[in-house]
Amino acid sequence: MKKIDKTSWKRVGSGLLAIFAYFFFSYIETLPFVILGVDVNTLPNRIKIPYLLIYQALLLAIIIFILWDQLKHDIEDIKKNHKTYFKKYFKYWFLLLGLMMLSNYVILGIMSLAGNNTILPENEEIIRSNFQIAPIYMYLTSVVIAPTMEELVFRRGIRNIFKNNILFIIVSGLVFGGLHVLLSGMSSPLELLYIIPYSIPGFIFAYILTKTDNVLVTAGIHTFHNGILMSLQFLMLIFM
Repeated sequence: MKKIDKTSWKRVGSGLLAIFAYFFFSYIETLPFVILGVDVNTLPNRIKIPYLLIYQALLLAIIIFILWDQLKHDIEDIKKNHKTYFKKYFKYWFLLLGLMMLSNYVILGIMSLAGNNTILPENEEIIRSNFQIAPIYMYLTSVVIAPTMEELVFRRGIRNIFKNNILFIIVSGLVFGGLHVLLSGMSSPLELLYIIPYSIPGFIFAYILTKTDNVLVTAGIHTFHNGILMSLQFLMLIFM
């Protein structure tokens, strides 16, 4: 019994540490430039973009290190069961996509009725703007680094803390959706409605994790989802 309790507390600790590392190191991302008295906004992209890419890759490595004991199990598990996981859970991506599209359509209708001309949430506007400036950087971070890091933090990290399935799904989804909207700033309180479509992937990924107990499954679907969206952005940038 003591061994089980010790393992459980270790998992809670690793989950809390992964979440703390994500927010702490994200917060001090530009600290070296502040110490040097350099205005990050004036830095040329040839310096800023490689720095941000390396910094985010190092942060991902730190979080992987914190959760490595569980990731070793996940790697071995997915080698054996990847076909089963694909057959059972990839279909949830279509559900995710459909619900996001439906909720976005409803929100746009509500905003139109309220006389708000905002077409996209602030977070999406920022992503599209940055994609035009640095498409390769945005593709790498959005398709490779971000989905893996977000699944480790918002799925595995939170799952280590909340063992109740329903509570975990609710907390994971709302935190995931809320941060995507709130941290980017809002031009209107109505943009809080966008927490709904951003939370939908969080709810679905969290549900899948309760069934598989393998964060690589959700990371794979998340990566695919972001890859499709970023590829469409890339094609729009080229042909439009």
